[in-house]
Amino acid sequence: MSCKHYKNSPQKYYKIISFATFVGLLYACSTTKKVPDGEYLLTKNNFEFTDKKESFDDELKGYVQQKPNKKQFLFMPLGLWLYNAANPKYDTILNEYMTYPSEMRNQKLRDSLFIKYNMQSSVGKSLFFDRLYHSWGSPPVILDQTRTEKGAQSIDKRLTYRGYWDAEVKFKHDLDSAGKKAAVNYFITHNDPTYIKDYYYNITDPKIKNIYQQKIHETLIKSGKILDQTVLEKEVTRINELMKEYGYYKFNNFNDEIYFVADSLKSRKQIPLTLEIHKDSANTPYKVATIGNIDVAIVDEASDFPKRTAKDSLRGIRFHKVNNHYKTASIWRAITVGHKQIYDQKKLDLTKRNLLSMNNFSILKAKDSLRRGGETSPNDSIIDVLYLLKPLPKYELKLGTDINYSQLLNLGISPSIDLTTRNVFKGAENLSTSLSGTFGSIRSTKDISKRVLAYEISAQTSLNFPRLLLPFDYYKLIPKRYSPTSSIVLGASIQNNIGLGRVNFNTGLNYLATVNDKVSHRLTLFNTQLSLTKNKSAYYDYFVNDDNIRREIFSDYFQYNPTAAAAFNSGQMTIDEVSQEIVKDTGYISSLNQQGADLFTSFTGTLVNKDRQTQDVIISSMIYNFVYNEIGKKEYPNAFYFNGKVEVAGNFMSIFNQKRDDGGGIVTSPQRTIFGIPYAQFVKFDFDVRKYFKFNGNQTLVLRQFVGLGIPYGNSSSMPVIRSYFNGGSNDIRAWIAFGGLGPADSQVDERVRTYMTENLKLTTNIEYRIPFSDMYEGAIFTDIGNTWSLNNNDGFGDEFKFNKFLKQVGVGSGFGLRVNIAYITLRLDLAYKIYDPNKPDGEKWRFHDIKPLKPTLNIAFGYPF
Repeated sequence: MSCKHYKNSPQKYYKIISFATFVGLLYACSTTKKVPDGEYLLTKNNFEFTDKKESFDDELKGYVQQKPNKKQFLFMPLGLWLYNAANPKYDTILNEYMTYPSEMRNQKLRDSLFIKYNMQSSVGKSLFFDRLYHSWGSPPVILDQTRTEKGAQSIDKRLTYRGYWDAEVKFKHDLDSAGKKAAVNYFITHNDPTYIKDYYYNITDPKIKNIYQQKIHETLIKSGKILDQTVLEKEVTRINELMKEYGYYKFNNFNDEIYFVADSLKSRKQIPLTLEIHKDSANTPYKVATIGNIDVAIVDEASDFPKRTAKDSLRGIRFHKVNNHYKTASIWRAITVGHKQIYDQKKLDLTKRNLLSMNNFSILKAKDSLRRGGETSPNDSIIDVLYLLKPLPKYELKLGTDINYSQLLNLGISPSIDLTTRNVFKGAENLSTSLSGTFGSIRSTKDISKRVLAYEISAQTSLNFPRLLLPFDYYKLIPKRYSPTSSIVLGASIQNNIGLGRVNFNTGLNYLATVNDKVSHRLTLFNTQLSLTKNKSAYYDYFVNDDNIRREIFSDYFQYNPTAAAAFNSGQMTIDEVSQEIVKDTGYISSLNQQGADLFTSFTGTLVNKDRQTQDVIISSMIYNFVYNEIGKKEYPNAFYFNGKVEVAGNFMSIFNQKRDDGGGIVTSPQRTIFGIPYAQFVKFDFDVRKYFKFNGNQTLVLRQFVGLGIPYGNSSSMPVIRSYFNGGSNDIRAWIAFGGLGPADSQVDERVRTYMTENLKLTTNIEYRIPFSDMYEGAIFTDIGNTWSLNNNDGFGDEFKFNKFLKQVGVGSGFGLRVNIAYITLRLDLAYKIYDPNKPDGEKWRFHDIKPLKPTLNIAFGYPF
């Protein structure tokens, strides 16, 4: 069928394709299509807890022997459907066909199977779609009643393991003979658990015993607690890590040196428990190990070491290199373990992470072992360490395309080209050069119901150093275990998002120190950004709502002052000149009635927006960022996250500022300049705090509080737009789109003006409850609360923050969402509704009567909002 023919008959072929698709799905959708007669498709495992429910009960589902076919597409068993779509007469052949190695699966093999199963008429058939359905699909799970019984036994054993020694597990099959479907019901009775009556420990080695006693307050085992063996396992892990921190190499390496003895002779409900730690049956004492030789070899192949390498050394570490491409000191900085130091496994692990994070080497071998003494007898207190490193290619080019989402750009595509040049100055420095673009759509300033093309094209160069760029030895202040790094960044970008567009240039020097896997510090010693606005004179062409208000007040003013009207119409006065005359005409302002005063306030808001949106500015700041992050770590199921950032801008620039100023805007004061461009002075604080609570195994309650505060001073009377706050978007208050009319405060300024107003203070509270439906799907219900405020009411917009009023000025939105986990990507859809809108008139702020279930605010994004 030609494209031309299709274009001429689109409805005809659309109907044919739709009908064929529907028939195909209907044919495949019979889930019991390939269930043999007399058998049953397992559709569900039900769990009923007859006496109570415990926090670990969800894990019991994993101990059943049979689970129903997984449901993927819209909670339906897509895999089973695909399997059923394959012609059933070929199932036997395809089952055997898939047992062969992939390189043997060809037409010759298929033909031999056709002959084997007496299907000569099918010889030569490819069975392409049948093979596709068969390999992508999953066969029906047929109920096996003996496996149900084994599953019940496994559940009972797990309950015993969890401390419920007298638990009972029964089961019953619900069989639907007509539908050939079955469900299994498990009835679980916990009964009273077994408790730890008294806790003792028997540790024969006095040094090990002393260490354990020093940390006894950290033990996970307590008298009066349930005798849960998962807790005993965690305690063993804790002891292992504790002893390795104190230098005991391979402590309990074979899991036979630590065990617990439970005395159940007198009672099954109150059990004395004893911890036993013995190196062997002879109670041989443990020895603290020290680090011996540390060898680091940089080779092309593992066989190059040691014969083809030249030896060097630095501060107790021996280096072996096939050439001098890398300076010895650059590698030494990554080695956190030291000669003659007491063994610490964490330092060995950190050294490997440091070597990999340099992005200069792959590790061919990382070995630590006890030194051999004499002939074959080990010296059990000295550990020799060896690292074999292979340099990565000098140049690495990457081409990529990302799909992204931002509060302004919505869905966009971001192609990029990245070139990495390694070991630029022989000190493992990497030069990264990237050229990227982001293309998408944004709400039109001319018509907010429409979206227009927006883009950003940027080029950036970053020179990364595996050390701090400081003119002194800093290791006493910042030890090597913090893995300090530095980077110098230089970039430029062109944006066209709100019609005017910006040209940005940025440069900076960044320091990063990672204290551990939870804590990191980042200091940007200087971060300088030059932002220039394009097409300033076209402001009213793009911001048509502001232009409408301007036209309204110009019309009213020209009736009051016909002379100004004549001058404007004849071209003797510009828009800005007329605007400036209006705001300075006290006689006109005093003559306005309430409606006119409201219009004038809105007009003043448009002038503030115009001055800020078209502002050229230099921001030169120092930024400190502290992060504490427990997210994703198994030992912190109820994780806590804190991200604090402080930025101080303009103080350095004020030393070199020129005396002349930029003349100011229509309603903004003049500012001193550097090279004719005003510089910003402010201090800015951002705090993002999150707490995660796990419930019922895999459900999560997330609480998030964001506090942002910007304080302009000196050369700035307001914050730069690119450092100010706004409301709305998929990661903020989701019932409002970004710049969607929420805030500032409960200001009653015309929404056409408020839409693009940004402010100095932001408070946002998010509450979200996440409920997994399966490995692929997760639901969520949420409530978002917050707004933005100014620090004063100098502009007369009624947006000043006051402690006795701010709770009545927050916007509230609630909704629900769906998360779809595909590979490593989480697609998120959130449907939100406005509950309380502070910018509506009194009596209309609560929006329950205005909620339209089929018309929510839709947010599409990638990843979790927080």
